[in-house]
Amino acid sequence: MASKTVTQNGIAQHSANYGSVVTHHTAKSGHTHPVVHIPSPVAHYDTTISKPVRKYLGTYGLIPPEPDTYEVQKKRCLAQLRSKQTNIGKFIYLSQLRNANVHLFYRILTDHFTEITPLVYTPVVGEACQRWSEIYMQPEGMYLSYMDKGNIANVLKNWPREHVEITVVTDGSRILGLGDLGVNGMGIPIGKLALYTGCAGIRPEGTLPLTIDLGTSNKAFREDPMYLGSRRDKVTPEEEAAYLDELMAALKERWPDIVIQFEDWKNPFPSLAKYRQDYAMFNDDIQGTGAVIMGGIIGAVKQSGVDPKDHRAVFLGAGSAGVGVAQQIVEYFVHEGMTEEDAKKCFWLVDSKGLVTLDRGDKLADHKVYFARDDNDSQQYKTLEEVVDHVKPTIIMGLSTIGGAFTTEILQKMGKTNKRPIIFPLSNPVSKSECTFEEAIVNTEGRALFASGSPFYPYEYEGKTYHPGQGNNMYVFPGIGLGTILCKAVKVTDAMIYASGEALPTMITDEEKELALLYPQITRIRDVSARVALYVIRAAQKDNVDRLHHLREMSDEKLETWIKDHMYDPHSEVESTENELDSLAKDLAHTRSLSQEKNPLKL
Repeated sequence: MASKTVTQNGIAQHSANYGSVVTHHTAKSGHTHPVVHIPSPVAHYDTTISKPVRKYLGTYGLIPPEPDTYEVQKKRCLAQLRSKQTNIGKFIYLSQLRNANVHLFYRILTDHFTEITPLVYTPVVGEACQRWSEIYMQPEGMYLSYMDKGNIANVLKNWPREHVEITVVTDGSRILGLGDLGVNGMGIPIGKLALYTGCAGIRPEGTLPLTIDLGTSNKAFREDPMYLGSRRDKVTPEEEAAYLDELMAALKERWPDIVIQFEDWKNPFPSLAKYRQDYAMFNDDIQGTGAVIMGGIIGAVKQSGVDPKDHRAVFLGAGSAGVGVAQQIVEYFVHEGMTEEDAKKCFWLVDSKGLVTLDRGDKLADHKVYFARDDNDSQQYKTLEEVVDHVKPTIIMGLSTIGGAFTTEILQKMGKTNKRPIIFPLSNPVSKSECTFEEAIVNTEGRALFASGSPFYPYEYEGKTYHPGQGNNMYVFPGIGLGTILCKAVKVTDAMIYASGEALPTMITDEEKELALLYPQITRIRDVSARVALYVIRAAQKDNVDRLHHLREMSDEKLETWIKDHMYDPHSEVESTENELDSLAKDLAHTRSLSQEKNPLKL
């Protein structure tokens, strides 16, 4: 069957192979660069496409005859979305829209970011994952089974797009705070990659959602007739390690420049340590969370008026996210002039058994040992409140998924011992947040420097309106991915992760500072992602892991403009298609005119 090549802006041309490298001219900057663009054919069913282009694409008659405007499209889509009675109904509608008209989906997402994002990713994606086998309708990524061991490279060949820039990989073993969901965790890679596109302009056809079915420890799913995954218990860590070795090699073999992001693995540290030197890979749970919270802490520390060396941070939660955040803040303190050993001593981690100490009597997980205290004089502190009384922290941070763990008493103690207490309840969703914004403000008399993992509304206290910050990973991971892709980095270094967090305070406006916000307004996320990508690229250059060396010669201003010019803009797709066809028609007419001049017809 004949296939088509598809140009940067979606014009189909008959060819022996589906997909080609084309030259795309960016009108904003005048740059010309090669791009591979292989969109889903359904992208051509956009109702705003004119009749001549529909005829050229072969879609004339397959959609209603009169071209729409985007404003009409948007009104129709939002009306349909808002007519859904449940959040899961809205999630399903948006999934169908993304598959039916990818550019329209991203136009709606970018124009109504604060309304649509919670429906595409957290918190609604949590319910979607729990019910994935029930609501499944169409393929949106790849599922690899443990039974594919020894044949992974061949299975990957079934992915229909030749050019993949980034993949998000999960085994579903630790989805949000919901536990092991097996293949039902696919909603996470799909949603995450939608944010890579919406926030950072990575082209949707260059993304690959990937779920690895290594079994599940969830007995209820294994016995559920509707469950779509294998009905076996989780493979052993040794079996998982061997499988991942094959997977990583196969991904790089097919797509040598691919960026690989691991997401929601039960024990993410071994894979990060093992693969980060040989692949352009990172783990957002560890590194992205750490970077975004570090970015908020930089602003909070400055506003607190307390020198970094005098801060004392108590963390409730000593899992991968908690340790990753603490490690990133250690790096910030080191950048501020402290030794690593002194910086490490600023942290007290609390898990389900109390303060993490070397002499507690239990075997600590490897990742906890770094922060385990040895100065407790054999005394064990069993509760968070006991640790707060002992440490008198300036910073209290929650990554525990224990809703309400920051009690009224603990918050009031933070207010009494600090002029500007730093309070970061980071667990998702809202029901698992360690405290609410209102509780933090009321119990510290409006003095808290606050950032949460879940969204909260502004709160009025004693005649003044306070605005919460949200330490959402989407501030950094899209820019990390974009920067890594654009400079063709061979790996993602610690400096690149640190730079992503360091970029955030540079984006806070004077108006946002007046509101005591620790993060930029989320509505400016595409500009934030471009700045993060700039910092990531510069860090990659310093570490000499970039391969696009001409970017080194650009000033920061020119590089940031170049980055924005290379970001996918769903609003320009149809117009670019129209312009490209017009250009092709003019070129064809000119060629025919020259041909007639050379060979005039004889009457």
